[in-house]
Amino acid sequence: MPNAAVDQRPTVEAPDDDPHLFLEEIDGAEALAYVEAQNARTLAAFADARFSSDRDALRAALDRPDKIPMVTRRGGLLYNFWRDAEHPRGLWRRTTESSYRTDAPEWDVLLDLDALASAEEADWVWAGASLQPGAHDRAILFLSRGGGDAIASREFDLETRTFVEGGFVLPEAKSDVDWIDRDTLLLATPLGENRATSSGYPRTVQLWRRGEDPLAATTLFEVPEASMRAAGQVHRRTDGGPEPLVFIDVVGFYDTITYVGDHTGPQFRVDVPTDAGLLWDNRHAALRPRSDWTVGGRTYPSGSVIGIAIDDFLAGSRDFRVLFRPTPRCAEQGFFWSDGRLILMVRDDLKAVFSVFDPENDWAESRIEGIPDLGPAAVWPFDSDPYEENGDLLAYAADPVTPPTIFETRPGQPAPTILKRSPAFFRTDGLVVTRHEAVSVDGERIPYVQAGPPGETGDAPVHLSGYGGFEVSNIAGYSVGLGKLWLEKGGTTVVANIRGGGEFGPWWHEAGRRENKARSHDDFAAVAADLVSRGVTTPERLAAEGGSNGGLLIANMLTRYPERFGALLCTVPLIDMRRYSKLLAGASWIAEYGDPDDPADWDFIRHMSAYHVAEPGRPYPPILIATTRRDDRVHPGHARKMARKLQAMGYENAWLYEQATGGHGSGKDNAEIAAFAALGIRFLQRSIGWEPDDAA
Repeated sequence: MPNAAVDQRPTVEAPDDDPHLFLEEIDGAEALAYVEAQNARTLAAFADARFSSDRDALRAALDRPDKIPMVTRRGGLLYNFWRDAEHPRGLWRRTTESSYRTDAPEWDVLLDLDALASAEEADWVWAGASLQPGAHDRAILFLSRGGGDAIASREFDLETRTFVEGGFVLPEAKSDVDWIDRDTLLLATPLGENRATSSGYPRTVQLWRRGEDPLAATTLFEVPEASMRAAGQVHRRTDGGPEPLVFIDVVGFYDTITYVGDHTGPQFRVDVPTDAGLLWDNRHAALRPRSDWTVGGRTYPSGSVIGIAIDDFLAGSRDFRVLFRPTPRCAEQGFFWSDGRLILMVRDDLKAVFSVFDPENDWAESRIEGIPDLGPAAVWPFDSDPYEENGDLLAYAADPVTPPTIFETRPGQPAPTILKRSPAFFRTDGLVVTRHEAVSVDGERIPYVQAGPPGETGDAPVHLSGYGGFEVSNIAGYSVGLGKLWLEKGGTTVVANIRGGGEFGPWWHEAGRRENKARSHDDFAAVAADLVSRGVTTPERLAAEGGSNGGLLIANMLTRYPERFGALLCTVPLIDMRRYSKLLAGASWIAEYGDPDDPADWDFIRHMSAYHVAEPGRPYPPILIATTRRDDRVHPGHARKMARKLQAMGYENAWLYEQATGGHGSGKDNAEIAAFAALGIRFLQRSIGWEPDDAA
């Protein structure tokens, strides 16, 4: 239910006669005229000499030749996608393992994306590649036009470095493919009649043979239009056994129905709860139920991880081994199989813990020690081809003032070893990282991590960010942008771990989902208040930023807690919660926010729809709403309409900036990323009255 802070504010009922609907026409003439005028106004106000200097400095940092080239191993070679000043769109390349371990690896370039974009006069952005498992001489390349989620799929020959004539080719769409063999793919695409769900994702899975029209390929599996999407994949076996096909009905963000079958389609449904995460290898399966699951006379708690032998499960046994049991502040953060072992990552009061389970040895547990446990620490398989996995793992560690380090660890190895270490991208002399807790309106303790100069000056320029949605853990890490443009200049950064995220597992997410979403916004406001009460800063010196679901958060700070902030930066946001489910991929988020077409749901959604709650005469702080025109996930109309409504109500400090490309992000290349970030930071600096001393 809406809390008292919400109910004290006047709420405008849903205006289905929205006067700004024309701004939802992405390339409409009137809409673009408004956008261009707003871009000019915003740039004239904030794109000053300091902005230009910061933009150039950040771009130079992002283009540094000594940054870590992230890799994945296939067929004994290490693959990497790389951008720098000379190759802004990027190079897809590979090297040997021995060469990679040197300070100056020798790279074999497979594809120059800048050259391809120039030759085809297309705005190509790299979106990844799927190599044929076991062979590695063919790949399906995924290319996005301008950085959107829709991708073109094209078969590529790694030996000749050319696209395969007459090969597998798909036009741009939100499609997925998986190799069955050299001449056959599993295809999920929304292209074609009645093949898209209401969210715009694939509704069918097809068997696509070489030379066949993909729209005429045999349909093996279909989901209802109301489902989020259909997916298909090959279950790779490393023991030579038969490889079934897996078909998935992604009913919603937190519910899936999994079927196992073959080239004729599904044969049986996997009998597990729809909200359980499920992964299996050759002989064993691991599950993570989102809600308590009672089966076989036992109850397995929400957020636990349980294991079982596949043969036992198929024979009807539900006697699972409990591998992890959560506590209120200790939660699973992901698991995967690697060479017969289950790797589990847990956060215990936000500190990372890595466990390894051996099911062939009665699920014996060991720990991966020696990886720093602060920041967004993670582990993953070194090999991306399951046929080649030998248990080698890579690990990442960093914190707000410590540059990333990549470790490698092997089975039986006593401790991880450093594979690559990042250079420092900004000065950190004298900076400290501390953790604190605020108390939200209902008494819940909300953690946050602060980085910056020590001590409480009372007027520190603070950058506060948060997310709070989709069970995503928002862990404070090493940000080149904030480091160079805020910390290095003497500012303080804060990352809030508000409810709705996944930091403490499903219960933490549920406490900030649907009718509880307002609680996550209360949490963020509580962190802002705590920074003031601790003597770190004042409301006038407190800048807040959030993107996507975090943009919804920032819009609610504007309308619900305006007195707590000096400036707000709202990027690629959801704001109009009356129409969000009708725009682009919006229908897929009903599980997170509720259905605005259901009167019972709208009764709580309307309180967090800042587009409807905003009213004239309130003391709103300055806000910059920034988006990208090619965002095909969250419609740019959210940002456009909110800016226009605020301006129409007389708020001169409501600003809009819309970048032409970049997708659901901040740019298609390092130049755009740097410009987008520098403009936002310059807006925040100016709005809180901070002109930093660059020599600080």
